[in-house]
Amino acid sequence: MVAPELVRRTAYGVTLLGDPHRPGGVTFGFLERTGGFSTGSYASLNLGTNCGDDPEVVERNRRLALRALGAENLFASLVSPLQVHGDHVVTIGADRQVDDALDEAHQGADAIVCVQRDVPVLLCYADCVPIILVAPEGFAVVHSGWKGTLLRIAAKALDELVRVCDCSTQDVAAYVGPHIGRVDYEVSSDILERFAEAFGPRVLGEKGTLDLGLAVRMALEERGVAPSMIVEVRESTASTTDRFYSYRAENKTCGRHGAIACMVSKVGEV
Repeated sequence: MVAPELVRRTAYGVTLLGDPHRPGGVTFGFLERTGGFSTGSYASLNLGTNCGDDPEVVERNRRLALRALGAENLFASLVSPLQVHGDHVVTIGADRQVDDALDEAHQGADAIVCVQRDVPVLLCYADCVPIILVAPEGFAVVHSGWKGTLLRIAAKALDELVRVCDCSTQDVAAYVGPHIGRVDYEVSSDILERFAEAFGPRVLGEKGTLDLGLAVRMALEERGVAPSMIVEVRESTASTTDRFYSYRAENKTCGRHGAIACMVSKVGEV
C-alpha cells in the first residue's frame, strides 16, 4: 500500500479531506463544516443527530455528504453509531446483516470495522480525534476522545480490522483527522497524570495541555503500524472554527463534522 496522504477537495459545495488513491478500495473523507443546510450554531454541514439540530436538516446534510463521497444512493445502508466515549468495536463482517450491525451500533459504540461493500460508515466529532484505518478490502472508522484514547480504542479497532481482513498491521494505512490540538487542549492535572503514565511525557504540552493526536499515533505504532503509514491533520479544531466544529471553542453548542468511509462498488461522479 502506498504512503497515505490527505488532499482537500470540494464536491457539491462540501469540502472534505481524503486520499485520492482510494487505498484498499476505500473511498473516505473527513468532512468540514461548510456547504450544508443547518443554520445558527449548527451552520452548516452538521452531521450529528444528538446536538440539538433539526433531524430533518441533519438527514439532508448526511445525504449531501454521501453525494460528495460518490455514494449518494447508499443512504439506506448508512451506519452511524451512538458514540459513548467507550471502546466497543462493532464489526460488519462479510456475512453479517447490516440491520443487525445497526442494532448493535445504536446500543453504543465508538468504532466500526467494515469489510462489506456499499455500506457507508459515519462517525461525528467536535474536538475528539477521528481515525480512519484502511486495509486491503476493509476499513475502520474510530472516535477517540480522551477516554477512548486512554482505552486505546484506535489500536483495538486496528486489531479487529487486521483479524477480519486476514492481513498484517504493516498492510494498514492510518489517517488521523481534524481534532483539538496540543496548543488548545488544556486538561486537569489528573488527566495529565493518567496520560503520562500511559504514554509517557511526550504527550504533555506546556501549561497543562495534552496532545491527543500523538497519543493515538503512539498507540497505533505500538501495534505495528509504521510511522510512514500514519498521516495526521495538524490544524486544531478549536483554532479553525471556520472549517471545523469545536465543542470547547464554541461554548458546547455546535454541530458535528464527520469521518465517513465506504467501499463503493461504483463511485459516482464527484
